[in-house]
Amino acid sequence: MTYQDLWHRLAHLYDDGEAQAIIRLVLEVQFGITLTDIYTGKVNELSREAEEELEKIISRLERSEPVQYVLGRETFCGRTFHVAPGVLIPRPETEVLCRWIEEDYNRPCCALQPPAPLQMLDVGTGSGCIAVTLAADVYNSSVTAWDISGDALLIARENVHQWQVRVELKMEDALHPSASAMQQKYDVIVSNPPYICDKERTDMAGNVLAYEPETALFVPDDDPLRFYRAIAEYGVQALSEEGALYFETNPLYINNVKEMLSELGYKRIELREDQFGKLRFTKAIRP
Repeated sequence: MTYQDLWHRLAHLYDDGEAQAIIRLVLEVQFGITLTDIYTGKVNELSREAEEELEKIISRLERSEPVQYVLGRETFCGRTFHVAPGVLIPRPETEVLCRWIEEDYNRPCCALQPPAPLQMLDVGTGSGCIAVTLAADVYNSSVTAWDISGDALLIARENVHQWQVRVELKMEDALHPSASAMQQKYDVIVSNPPYICDKERTDMAGNVLAYEPETALFVPDDDPLRFYRAIAEYGVQALSEEGALYFETNPLYINNVKEMLSELGYKRIELREDQFGKLRFTKAIRP
């Protein structure tokens, strides 16, 4: 079994460069085989047991299962997170959202923090990648993370423990916050909620549709702002004075989100592009 044999088995799903990158990742993460090892033929020297494990992995990849689920991991903001089909795979675009928040609250003028920690809420935490990143990288922060999925919260808890940060995980429905949630106050609310309309399915990769959780991806065509509106309405009550709301947003509807926030009285609304030049992020200050 050679490196060429392996990546050619994925050539019907990916272009050559991507197929090669996936196989290199599998070989390095799962078997410790570096690029240099590949060039010197170390793939051909795997033990029988390792060959059997590799065959199982390739078989899953041939069925379009994302390599992140097969390996059970993905890198986000420099940290490795456990992922499984119960949560979305963290995307590089979302890193930009986290860095924006860090930029706002880790400025030199904010170095002398008040005694009380900065209260932050991540709505729809999934793997916990946003919550863990903010807990680790924002000065003097206290992070709470919500999700409606018990499976997601278990994965998030594993990532919280792995990185030894303080994040309070809660099962909450963003569309119908509990009575206790309505009593809380936060300085920052951040969310990357479901925002892809059903009509956009035809433009999406088959492995995303087949394996990633639909409830974390899709909203009805006739209500694309469902989660943004609910979270923004919650923020009107739950955000502290001058508290900030941050969204990852569907670029198709970002101006609708901006208009909705304005109608709710939010001020100093800002839009920001992702690293690919698409307007994807929204920030607004509580009314």
